[in-house]
Amino acid sequence: MFFFREINPLSFSLLQRIYQQSAHHKVRQRAHFLILASQHVKINKLMEIFNISHRTIFNWFNRWESDGMI
Repeated sequence: MFFFREINPLSFSLLQRIYQQSAHHKVRQRAHFLILASQHVKINKLMEIFNISHRTIFNWFNRWESDGMI
């Protein structure tokens, strides 16, 4: 199980805007992933929704934790 810290309101708002307006599919996908993860959607469900592996989930979480915004 991964520990996912709370996303502050400003970052959450920015993620929503990125998800709705980015011209790049992968950027929108990662923003959507982070939004759902912050809402405590289970990892198995995230894997199903985005059709990604457990390893990709791990990488996306780590990248968010280390780098912040997409």
